[in-house]
Amino acid sequence: MQKRSQSTLEPRKSPVQARSAASVEAVLKATIQVLLKAGRERLTTTRVAARAGVSVGTLYQYFPNKSALLRAALQRHMDEIVSAMETVCREQAGSSLETMATALVTGFLEAKMRDPKTSVALYAVSSDVDGARISREMGMKANRAIVAMLATAKDELTSEPQMVAAMLQATMAGVSRRLLESASPEEDYEKLRDELVFLARAYLRACTKDRARYTQPSPHVSASGAAAS
Repeated sequence: MQKRSQSTLEPRKSPVQARSAASVEAVLKATIQVLLKAGRERLTTTRVAARAGVSVGTLYQYFPNKSALLRAALQRHMDEIVSAMETVCREQAGSSLETMATALVTGFLEAKMRDPKTSVALYAVSSDVDGARISREMGMKANRAIVAMLATAKDELTSEPQMVAAMLQATMAGVSRRLLESASPEEDYEKLRDELVFLARAYLRACTKDRARYTQPSPHVSASGAAAS
């Protein structure tokens, strides 16, 4: 499938007045509602405008096509998730690393899975609306917040904070992807959350110690990886 140019995905303009902002908000909510009810193939600007209670002309003032609508909905969804992470990072400043890990994982997954059906639907269309670019931009923003939080921890890291933050983000993203691809994300949520918290806490705990003991081969294992006799 040929990729759309960036200009066809971007909103035509940003709302300035409160009334305009309300119209855009209504359109984005309607986009999600139509996506969930009718699916991506049957989602049209006409359907979305009718659901939002605005004219198609008003919709076109801000969004040139349905891909732009979906991209804006995805952007807003990811903005909310990163905002939740930033809030956690501010609130946990000065805490222990393990407390930070618990709060960060919990806050991220709660935001991601607040509305599982919406998350699943947007995840399914993300590759068609430049979701990778949005993810990179949001990832860098979240990374800055996590690094700033880690810098205030009671226990000192012995690893590079940016790398630690990146590893946490990658792990959280992998688990959230597993949830979104699950047949029953609501049922799997608590179990995977608890396992992810355990993993993140153990990782951060290890990042306060001498890394050599975790990276050097065990004296009881030969260079080939076989147990020494």
